[in-house]
Amino acid sequence: MTKTGGLLVRIDRAAGGLAADLGLYSLSALFALITALTSTLLPHRAWGAVAAWGYLIAALVVAGQLMLRRPRAREAIAWVTYAAVALLPLVIQAVQRAGGRTDRAQEEVVVVEHMGESLLHSGTPYLGRAEIAALPLDERLLGYRPYQPGMAIFGLPRAAAGDFWWTDARIWFAIATVVALGVAVALLANGPHRVRAIQAATVLPVTALTLATGGDDIPVLALCLLALALAATGRFGWSGAAVGAAAACKLFALPVLAVLAVLAIATGNWRRFLPPALGLPLLALLPPLLADPDALVENVLRFPLGHGLVTSPAQSPFPGYLIAQAVPFLATALLVAAAAVIGLLLLRRPPRTAAAAALFCGFGLLTAILLMPTTRFGYVLYPAAFLLWVAALSNHTATSAPRSDTALYRH
Repeated sequence: MTKTGGLLVRIDRAAGGLAADLGLYSLSALFALITALTSTLLPHRAWGAVAAWGYLIAALVVAGQLMLRRPRAREAIAWVTYAAVALLPLVIQAVQRAGGRTDRAQEEVVVVEHMGESLLHSGTPYLGRAEIAALPLDERLLGYRPYQPGMAIFGLPRAAAGDFWWTDARIWFAIATVVALGVAVALLANGPHRVRAIQAATVLPVTALTLATGGDDIPVLALCLLALALAATGRFGWSGAAVGAAAACKLFALPVLAVLAVLAIATGNWRRFLPPALGLPLLALLPPLLADPDALVENVLRFPLGHGLVTSPAQSPFPGYLIAQAVPFLATALLVAAAAVIGLLLLRRPPRTAAAAALFCGFGLLTAILLMPTTRFGYVLYPAAFLLWVAALSNHTATSAPRSDTALYRH
């Protein structure tokens, strides 16, 4: 272990983990307060005004534990804090939105609900290019739905039942997230690393803020983490179903699917993993392909690649975006080169454990996010969670050696 790695381990374990907990909750409270006071996005300000108190209370509880030197119930504190800083602000915003506030949800919530409405009435969640062109100029951006068809499921409650707080797409994002994370955490071995895994997926400000205000990335992340946990315990069929469901909702899950597919092949478990992993995304594509294939291409490919009628607002100042402003083709070339290098490493040294797969996912997605010409700062939650789950996944050895399908059935 390097000196830096040893230092990080000592910091993480100081006072039974409470010192790092106190730092996490205190810094998160500060972040939420600054967000509440300075953010230009009104849903973010509303989140910060509520979440700051949740983080502060958690920090005070941990400070009390430090004074008493009793590092107990750390997992319970993390879950309660999650409820206070993510779920409570989400419900408050959903109730206010149902009451008429139009500034209590990010645009992606509206887009997902429109997907559900279109799916219910036309059999496809997408509008064609001509339909988008017919919209007023200031509404064309919301006419695009740059997600996979499975995301429309979260918009069906509002499309079917009407404008109530419980039909808000974020409520259903949260339900799917809590279920997936609950199962994933239950599969992890007990220990301090599991606490960090919970915190990474729940109370980190970038995760809590995203769920409360927009939320579409969070169930995708939770399903990917569940897929890794299932693979770590040898349940490759269910792992394929989890990551397949994630990929049916958002393309961001495809790199995770690819890494887990290599893991399944390397360990002899591909016959269980590949059918659900590939089948679910393909099955989700059937309705829009049958209804209007050009609309699918317009929303899922042309718009994200910058060939739509309007430009994507996903433009955080990462290196890829800055390079693209100066030399557009260079940014794309760097991204392709990075993907080729990561792919070569993946094939030459395929992961044989879920922890190794999480490392590939974390560093691979971080590289992609930094080099993509159009991206959002919030996407950092993916590599952050994957990398912080590595230690918890390392306690499992179910995928460390090849297994036959019959052996897994006996597992």
